[in-house]
Amino acid sequence: MPLTKDDIVLSFLPLPHVFGRLIEIFAFTTGGSIGYSSGDPLMLLEDVQQLKPTFFPGVPRLLNRVYAKIYEATIGAPGLTGVLSRKAFETKLANLKSGKGFTHPLWDRLIFNKVKQALGGNVRILLTSSAPISADVLGFLRVAFCCDVIEAYGQTETGGAVTNTLTGGCGAGHVGIPCANTEIKFVDVPELNYFATDKPFPRGEICARGPNIFKGYLKDEAKTNETIDEEGWMHSGDIGYMGADGNITIIDRKKNVFKLSQGEYIAVENIEAKYQSSVPFIQQVLIHGDSQESFVVAIVVPEPEAFVPFIKKVLGVDINVNDHHAYAKACSDPKLVNAVVKVLTKVGKEVGLKGFETPKAILIEHEPFSVENDMLTPTFKLKRHHIVKEYREELTQLYKNAHQKDSKL
Repeated sequence: MPLTKDDIVLSFLPLPHVFGRLIEIFAFTTGGSIGYSSGDPLMLLEDVQQLKPTFFPGVPRLLNRVYAKIYEATIGAPGLTGVLSRKAFETKLANLKSGKGFTHPLWDRLIFNKVKQALGGNVRILLTSSAPISADVLGFLRVAFCCDVIEAYGQTETGGAVTNTLTGGCGAGHVGIPCANTEIKFVDVPELNYFATDKPFPRGEICARGPNIFKGYLKDEAKTNETIDEEGWMHSGDIGYMGADGNITIIDRKKNVFKLSQGEYIAVENIEAKYQSSVPFIQQVLIHGDSQESFVVAIVVPEPEAFVPFIKKVLGVDINVNDHHAYAKACSDPKLVNAVVKVLTKVGKEVGLKGFETPKAILIEHEPFSVENDMLTPTFKLKRHHIVKEYREELTQLYKNAHQKDSKL
């Protein structure tokens, strides 16, 4: 990890989250400084302004929020501001892809030096992990903040990252190369039709081995034996492949797989990840299926600041993001719900989802899933079974609505 004694790191992730803990360990070992956030997620960007970090470990849901806010004020702005911003972005992105670096003497002075202040003005490296992030957001962040954006992949069981992208790059859509202390292999997943013999690249469950891998789950030998095999390989549950350049791409998820009524398998985490990384206004999404049904439904939790412009576009109303009553009312508007379903259908086709993997009906939940309301684990994973239990009536109604809509066609 490229940290030095001169770096200042913002710590805002809970320490049960191995990503946040690992960053702190790196800061300690290099002699860098750590600043702790106030603990209020809504105040995080204000905390950044005070601390002015040089190293910013973010998660996609936060970086998507930053992206949406800056995009609206620059590239998405009307008039001359939008025209200049789009030209500046296109020029810098082209320069970056041709190896000319992250800075530009004209466009930085006119536009991006001001944009950088959103994260304090001193960030030299952005690091993202814990969930996929879209190529558009990665490219935008590199251009807007004139810095490296590194994507890492790992789990609590791997003690942190087992792969990461390299500094100075402009690639996206993959999680980089294996870390120096880690071996990676791919194991067949026949039920999902992934095999290590696939061409042009072997595909399968990503397995990792090395001194960083955990020894086992406390007082749970059965789960330990299920996760770590006799040769010491930790089975991640993620499915991927290694390209010709050595970069690993995650394409599916073995866990949380179930079968629909027509016999098709659904990997819900893979679908959720694709939507979260491809639709900027989606903060959280839960895909739900039923073995008696032939399609899926979803609960969508938008990112308010990114969703408000979409609400205005669809409903023609201006809503203050702090007006919770008006925001909640808009989220339940059938016209808005249908518009989001259309977005999910369009994006689903673009990212390669099959028809039965695309939600036919959705609920827009204006209140985010959180640790505090018991919808997320301390490491920000969905408490899937608990959420389904709490929203059982709503999910049942979504299926009824979808069937009624089909019967009218």
